Amino acid sequence: MELFKTYKLWDIEPVKAKGCKIWDKNGVEYTDLYGGHAVISIGHCHPVYCDMLTKQLNNIGFYSNAVQNSLQVELAKNLGEMSGYDNYSLFLCNSGAESNENAIKLASFQTGRAKLLVCSKSFHGRTSGAVAATDNPSIRAPFNQTDKVVFTPMNDIDALQTALKTKEYAAFLIEGIQGVAGIIEPTADFLKAAEKACAETGTLLILDEVQSGYGRTGKFFAHQHAGIKADIITTAKGMGNGFPIGGVLISDKINASYGMLGTTFGGNHLACTAALAVLKVVKEEGLIENAANIGKILMDNLKGNKAIKDLRGTGLMIGIEVTPEFETLRDTLLHQYHFFTGGAGRNVIRLLPPLSISQNEAESFLEAFKKATL
Repeated sequence: MELFKTYKLWDIEPVKAKGCKIWDKNGVEYTDLYGGHAVISIGHCHPVYCDMLTKQLNNIGFYSNAVQNSLQVELAKNLGEMSGYDNYSLFLCNSGAESNENAIKLASFQTGRAKLLVCSKSFHGRTSGAVAATDNPSIRAPFNQTDKVVFTPMNDIDALQTALKTKEYAAFLIEGIQGVAGIIEPTADFLKAAEKACAETGTLLILDEVQSGYGRTGKFFAHQHAGIKADIITTAKGMGNGFPIGGVLISDKINASYGMLGTTFGGNHLACTAALAVLKVVKEEGLIENAANIGKILMDNLKGNKAIKDLRGTGLMIGIEVTPEFETLRDTLLHQYHFFTGGAGRNVIRLLPPLSISQNEAESFLEAFKKATL
């Protein structure tokens, strides 16, 4: 049997990692400014993380949600306190796509409505409902085609209000910052208008913080920069620092009933331990503040470079749109200067490093970027 070839792979095999550093099987050292799609939040192989997971594995790694699991209760408490959503409830699952699936389902249950309003250029996952809400026809199979999902332009308040006034939509689903689209931010005015229009029309506001959450932007969730609250928030990637976990934060105005949501692996002992370790390290090491500070250093020093057509982002979620002559810059940064970065299309470099990145590591990247664009 061979692997089903759905990924374009670099000819690099990482075998060891620590903090923001990765070593391949040949011993070559790289600096990780992508964190495996924003997954590595507290750094690779953090000692607190490794110690907590090892101890938990030696006790119990898994049992189903048919029994009590105090780790879930502890995680909900800690996440609520750190995120500012302490009066919400938490449903645990396994991934960002699954978080969004459950959020959409909850909204439909609660409102009795079947339609979903989503922003253009969105990405919400690859499972059935999530991919239907993703504005990329090339990854939607015929089975996923539906007229129940409608796309509206990002930051077009009039179009949003007009759509929601129909009262046809269970929810308006929006990313805190669009990642796959190339780091596209909703304005504060747009988010405030969305919050108001949703409240007036009985529509639930769902914030997809799968990539933009968990301190990456200098706030716990990106939408908190706009001073709004969502009815449902989804999270995943940085939540477990590489261990598969997803979560749905749910307003107390949404009613729960037995059996409406479920999962086999979600909220297992190891996943909860990984998530608790992340919150512990983020709090004790001030990583949200570090994300804001290092992000500002990167943004301030990238401005004005001749290779950059546009620079977007907040904190450690940065999109560098390069001019056509520098479309191969990402490969140059990887192969010549040994920096992992992400991409969005052919001309956007995404920086999503661990929140623990140091100033020296950021400055090393800035120097390499400068040299690569001379």
